[in-house]
Amino acid sequence: MASEVEMRNVSVAAPAGATILRDVSWRAAPQESVALIGRSGAGKTTTLRLINGLVNPTRGQVLVDGADLAQTDLITLRRRTGYIIQGSGLFPHRTVYENVATVPRLLGWNEDKTRAAATELMEKLAIPFDRFAHRKPRSLSGGEQQRAGIARALIANPPLLLCDEPFGALDPIVRRELQQAFVALRADATIVFVTHDLNEALRVAQKIVLFDGGTIVAECATGDFLRCDLPLARELVASATLAADVA
Repeated sequence: MASEVEMRNVSVAAPAGATILRDVSWRAAPQESVALIGRSGAGKTTTLRLINGLVNPTRGQVLVDGADLAQTDLITLRRRTGYIIQGSGLFPHRTVYENVATVPRLLGWNEDKTRAAATELMEKLAIPFDRFAHRKPRSLSGGEQQRAGIARALIANPPLLLCDEPFGALDPIVRRELQQAFVALRADATIVFVTHDLNEALRVAQKIVLFDGGTIVAECATGDFLRCDLPLARELVASATLAADVA
């Protein structure tokens, strides 16, 4: 069953005292795809890190499936959470198959089940098992590494998927291909997707949460965002339109 994510009046202060997030509240319903967008430094990645317990709130609550993370076994939570990050985050000393099999082995799957799931998923992501399973990440292109990272994140059908600008470092053609593959394979997970690219947010998400200066300034369905009257939203829409025209 897909997870529910909620933040209630969350603030995060840096050690020096500066405020990173201020009174942030929002919710991702089960099976909902939510894109967090905004300028660099607006608080998007900090929000994502709060959801897996890598950052603790100074004030407020972060809840996954109704449980406050302050009272949650974070190791269990992280094993039930898929992660896709920029640069894939593959273990360089492991083969592609060993990377993809990381979570199933932590969960105690037998080898036949793990290999069958990896074979099926890698085929769908255009990195066939027989050609790529034995290779090390350094021998792959950037797009192939990212495909392997997606396979590792999705193989155990996690109820929650966290994505931190996973396609940002790729060329436009590969980026579009992987966005399409991601949308096709994301299954029933609840997704929180950080991006600075509105076109990408519109492709992968059902709802957009716009951050500015550590606060949420807009939260709406993707279609409604295009009609949002905030100056920052209009600026993002204009930039996205220009980028689409150039592409």
